[in-house]
Parts: sequence; structure tokens; C-alpha cells
Amino acid sequence: MQKEFAKNVIHILKNDPTIVGLAGAGSWVTNEIDQWSDLDLVIVTKDNLNADKSLMVEYASRFGNLLSAFTGEHVGEKRLLICLYDEPLLHVDIKFVTLDEFCDRIEDPVILLDNDEALQKIISTTKAEFPTPDYQWIEDRFWTWLHYGLTKIGRGEYFEALDFMAYLRMVIFGPLLHIKNKNLPRGVRRVETTLAHDDFKSLESTLSFNNKESLLNALSNAVQLYKTLRQDLFNDKISYNKAEDSVLRYMKDLRKC
Repeated sequence: MQKEFAKNVIHILKNDPTIVGLAGAGSWVTNEIDQWSDLDLVIVTKDNLNADKSLMVEYASRFGNLLSAFTGEHVGEKRLLICLYDEPLLHVDIKFVTLDEFCDRIEDPVILLDNDEALQKIISTTKAEFPTPDYQWIEDRFWTWLHYGLTKIGRGEYFEALDFMAYLRMVIFGPLLHIKNKNLPRGVRRVETTLAHDDFKSLESTLSFNNKESLLNALSNAVQLYKTLRQDLFNDKISYNKAEDSVLRYMKDLRKC
């Protein structure tokens, strides 16, 4: 379904003088497209279209029965147009970039259309760089974040504490576990199938129910998981945060309340 949609996009764009090329990204690159997958497309244009949402929508509307389209500021990417098409019902993310912008990428996409071989030349002469976690950045924040989560539990704001735990999994545990398992650090994407069994169980132990005891147990497991990952991944250049001992005492005292 996704590749058939992309074939139609190629047909529509191949004679458009504004278009430099088209590429498939995301699951297409890793050959993991299945019936549940979104389609990630990168449209490279001579002129900058991403400054005008109406121009992006105008292009997107040519590709199929467009039900909805909005830009991706919520994920920090205003060049992205998030689309939902019908017949078939399909989520398609379309990023509009210029040739210069195509140089700055997190992966090498699959080239679907390449006028004058401009995209291939860039891929051959520049390097894709996927953003990796900064271990010192994490250590500088982890214990203060943990204290924040504990205060929410202490006040009885359990839903906020649940959201906090999800944030830790997305920003810290998922990426670090992926690195340990030699995967790209894509949050918690596909952790069910790409992590070693014991690593997945450690991550699963940070889930909780909506009550104090369960949340505190999950946070305690999160601390143990973080310490294990810190030992496995961090080098001796990482300076440990002196807040650690005080926050752990606070957590111990909270259990008594």
C-alpha cells in the first residue's frame, strides 16, 4: 500500500520542473514497512516551499484523497507536513526541503526520483548523522528530574507522575537501551522486538499503576535501570551528579509517609 502510493507520487512529480528529487525515509530505509507503517517521504525542491504551508498542502493534495494535513511544529519540524489520506486510509509524512537542506540528514533515504542525480551526489559526498544522547546532559538532569517525579507522587498527582515516567522512558531509558543493543536511539520505538529479553524486562519494570506504591516501585526500578546503563555505557569522563545521594534518601523517606 505504501509503495503503491509512492509510485503514484513519483509519476506525478517526475515532470515537475520545481522538483529535484524524491526519497523514502523511515521504515522504508530499514525495510520494515508493514501494514501498520506510516509512509515517510522527502521531497527536494529547487525553491523553498516549506516557508508556505499552503504550497506544501497544494502538493500533498495532488497525491491522493487528502483528508487532513498540518505542519510538524509539535515535533520541532515545521518543514514536515503530516497527512492523512483516504482510499486507502494512510498516514503519510512529507518533508519538503531544498537541495542544501537535504545535506543535513539523520539517515540516507532510499532515492525514488533523482533528476540529474543530485540526491545521489549529496549522499555520496556527505554523511548522515543520527543524533545520539549526550550522557553528561542526562546525568546532569536525571536526579533533579527524579526528585520532581517524587514530589508529584508525594502530592498525589499520580497522572502527572505517570506522564513523567513515560518521559524518562522516551528520553533516557529507550535510547540508552537501544544503544546498548546496537540499535539507533529512537526513543522506545520497537523496543518490544529489538531489545534483549532482560533489557526489555528492565524497561517494562518502570511501568506502573495509578497509585503511590506502584509508582514508587517503578521509580525504584528506574533508578536501578539507570545505574546499570550508566555503568554499561558511560565512560570515566562523565561527572556524576552530587544530588544523587540526597534524592535517594528523599525517595526512601517518601516510602515511609
